[in-house]
Parts: sequence; C-alpha cells; structure tokens
Amino acid sequence: MTTNADRSPALRRRNLLKGTGAAAVAAAAVGGGVAAAQTDTAGVRLRWLGTNAWEFTTETATVLIDPWVSRFPTGAYSSPGGADPETRIEVHEDVIDEHLPKADTILVTHGHWDHIADVPYLAARTGATVLGTETHLNLMRAMDAPDAQLCQVGGGELYQFDGYTVEVFRSSHSTTGEHKRIQFGGTRPAEVPKRPKKIKDLVEGGSLTYLIDFGSVSFFSMGSASFHEHEIAGIRPTVLFLQPGGGHTPDFVERALEATGFPPYVVASHWDDFDQPLTEPGVKGGDWEALRDRVAAASPDTEFLLIDHLESHEF
Repeated sequence: MTTNADRSPALRRRNLLKGTGAAAVAAAAVGGGVAAAQTDTAGVRLRWLGTNAWEFTTETATVLIDPWVSRFPTGAYSSPGGADPETRIEVHEDVIDEHLPKADTILVTHGHWDHIADVPYLAARTGATVLGTETHLNLMRAMDAPDAQLCQVGGGELYQFDGYTVEVFRSSHSTTGEHKRIQFGGTRPAEVPKRPKKIKDLVEGGSLTYLIDFGSVSFFSMGSASFHEHEIAGIRPTVLFLQPGGGHTPDFVERALEATGFPPYVVASHWDDFDQPLTEPGVKGGDWEALRDRVAAASPDTEFLLIDHLESHEF
C-alpha cells in the first residue's frame, strides 16, 4: 500500500491543499506541482436548475453538473411506488435551449434519467466535454451524444481546464427498501446498448463525485445521498452540496461534513419535486429543513444556503 510518506513532495502538497481555493494555489505555486497551474478567478456564479442540476459560470467558462431540465412527469414524489419505470424518456429541446445556453464541461454523477437524459442533446449543441463512467457514456452514445466529446473517468482523475480543475472520486448511490437496492441499478459496459426509451433503461451505472476548483472558490458535489469517505479524505471545499435522504447511510450529513473539513457553506440540492415546473418556486420533495437542522447541529459555523429554481448565488 502506498502511504502519504511514500508520495512525492508535490503530490503530498496537493493532497494537503486541494480544494482550499486561492490560498492553496498560492502556496503550491511556490514549489510548483499540479496546483501551480491553477489561476484565480474574479468570482463564480452558481445557479440552480432544479434536481441536481447546477451551473457554474465565470468570465471565461461554464461548467454544468447533471444538467436535466426537461422535467417530464414520472410520479417520483407523488406516487406511492415512486417513479414509474415505464415512463417514456422525453427530451424537451426548447426548454434546454432556454435555460442552458452554453457549456464547456458537463459532469455526470450517475446514469439515472433525472441526471443524464438531456446531456446528449446539450453536448451536441454546445460542443462541451462530458465526463462520466463507461456506462454513462455508452447510454449517452445510444442517445446520439457526440463520441469525440465523451471523456471516460472512474475516479482518481485530476484534469486542468481553462481556469479551473476537476477532480473525480469514486462513489456509491444511495439505496432504498429493506434490501438496500439501488433504483434502476446495473451497468452497460463494452457494447453500446439499444437506445434507451424508458426511464428504467437509464441505469445508475456507477456513481461519481466531483471537486471543481476555480482557485478563489471550490465546490464538492455528490449526486446522491452517499459517498466514499476514504476516497475524499483531505479535501477542503469552500462549498459542499448535500441533499436530503441517506436513510441507509449512517450519519450521512455529519460524516460528509467531517470528511470535507466542515466547509464554510453547504448548499441544499436535489430537494425539489421535479415533476413540478422549473419556472415556479421549488416544491419540497425532500426534507431540506431537516437537512438544515442537521448541518447546524454538526457544524455551527457552516452557512446553509437554500437556492430556489433559476436563482443564483455569487461566490
């Protein structure tokens, strides 16, 4: 096993500083190394597009996580059994064009419909680089995503983009039911499958988390209420995204806060009933108030932010 003492000084320095923003960049730049290539930015505008869809905008770049805005109804929060697996996939190109005018990088956390269904069209229209697992990319290839723009990742990657870095971490999806099953679980490795037609065809396909560092501010995003604690040890983001849930994940909120160094900000994500319109205020699907209270109890110095549909926050 490789220990921290066995790594090069540059790598040890990056692990101590990664995700801490401008101070980390300045310190690393003194001795060179991976973080020295990062540049500080004037600021980042964060905008919520419902569900787990987030837009990060600087003067020079737009990064998207799980950009799904078509919001066709599935009964996810209104039906006793949850989302109807036979629901047909819809891609509302006019809605995507209205709310997502541009993208440079698209980050996919997992393969469920409410995370990737809009990505193939959006990638083709914007020319963005798309990061995801082999399964995510195969599902999107089956939906006519441009193959040349698809970047396969599995966790452990650190990529330099123009004005920001993206670090990828392995993760797991939250589970439901007595037997702790992942909704629409499974993978689609190797051959590209037939075109997905129903939401059950968009399988989870492995989960990822991402640290996006713009120099002055960094963001750590999980696509569901679960994470791999040992994978993210040592990261210190400015902003941690958390969502309600995690009933089968012991102390999900408290452990996530501790693992990320009790960050200055927590932003509530994936709490709305996404059968409801994006152009109206979010209707509560998950209990964000309970999430807020748990954050306050575990990390009193952390500011809890609730951003509504299409609203922005400047960092």
